Amino acid sequence: MSSKTLSQNYDVSNEKVDNEDNEKEKRHKNNRSAMAVLRGDVKGIKRLLPFLGPAFIASVAYIDPGNFATNITAGSQYGYLLLWVIVVSNLMAVLIQSLSAKLGIATGKNLPEVARERFPKGVRIFLWIQSELVIMATDLAEFIGAALGVYLLFHIPMIAAAVITAIASFALLELQRKGYRPLEAGITTMVFIVVLAFVCQVVLAKPDAMSVLEGALIPRFDGVQTVLLATGILGATVMPHAIYLHSHLTQNRVVGRNEKEKRQIFKFEFIDIVIAMLIAGAINMSMLIVGAALFHKHGLLVSDLDVAYVKFGQLVGPVSAILFGLGLLIAGLSSSSVGTMSGDVVMQGFIKKRIPIYVRRLITMIPPLAIIVFGVNTTYALVMSQVVLSFGIAFALVPLIMFTSNKKIMGELVNHKWTTIASWIVAVLVILLNLFLLVQTIFG
Repeated sequence: MSSKTLSQNYDVSNEKVDNEDNEKEKRHKNNRSAMAVLRGDVKGIKRLLPFLGPAFIASVAYIDPGNFATNITAGSQYGYLLLWVIVVSNLMAVLIQSLSAKLGIATGKNLPEVARERFPKGVRIFLWIQSELVIMATDLAEFIGAALGVYLLFHIPMIAAAVITAIASFALLELQRKGYRPLEAGITTMVFIVVLAFVCQVVLAKPDAMSVLEGALIPRFDGVQTVLLATGILGATVMPHAIYLHSHLTQNRVVGRNEKEKRQIFKFEFIDIVIAMLIAGAINMSMLIVGAALFHKHGLLVSDLDVAYVKFGQLVGPVSAILFGLGLLIAGLSSSSVGTMSGDVVMQGFIKKRIPIYVRRLITMIPPLAIIVFGVNTTYALVMSQVVLSFGIAFALVPLIMFTSNKKIMGELVNHKWTTIASWIVAVLVILLNLFLLVQTIFG
């Protein structure tokens, strides 16, 4: 081996060590800040700062392009009628994500790692394979949504839009390489861009305030079709990769030295979850509200995102259309990057293997790129991705409830009796709804 090669390898090795040392230093600094909070040395809103972030990354899964299509369809077809379904879905999401975060805090391990310790080898391998397939299916919808956002905003061919999306996806991974704080800041910024886009959309749409309140607070249906659409909204609430990822984000972020500190950490992280899920819920509600205030009001049934973009421009103006396209692009990119992180977590957790994050990103981009390049019907591809997603929900949700209800695993952070009961009710409901959607998709 030449001296030049040795020098290059040495430089790469040193860079890797430096990055790891920098990451450890950042975590150590954050842990010192958190410990000061736990000791009571910090007062006021500053107490929350060391604990904010993980839930914002996980919440991105709840505002992916699939939610755009479902919510706008519901609003355009039935007005404000199904707003309450989003409210209920959000409450379910708070419960499920809190269990995932709590598992990481209590054990110092993520869900796949706990499953690896508790399940036989064959089960572990099966769980890893199905979780990878679910994450790839989810990424398909997210990548196509982001590419569609580029296509709509810049009026360029879909293939070129897909290439630009791929480049942007790789650029976004640089935030992860720089550490968890830059990543959290980047993802949070992107979430707030989507928030601002839809706040402006709602203002421009001028919805009826009383109708919004009635739709959000009064559960009701209007025929079988509204039941089916509500089933779709509720059934899509739980995203398996968000469950896996959230436990990873909290497992070593702030390390409690005893049970008391772990309980305190969870209280602060629960606030993080509530804030993040409220924001995600507000985004989803605003999608439906805009669909109701514009499309339903004019008697238009809109289910395709590109049609929605055109109608926004026609009914409100170009600013509204641009805001919608921007929200779609940002949501697709951010949720896609979160999916890539989740894939890394499940591989490391279930089978103790890891591949470079850029290689993983490349692999997960191949299916959506192929669909776009070969002109496959994107709507059909998205429907099939939801079938795969529905299949994987039980394999993430059931182990999560099992583990968080086990005192030997969780210690004093074990679920309360009523938390366990509520969790199983939610799990059964979500699994049955997704099985129903699976049957409807295949046979219906």
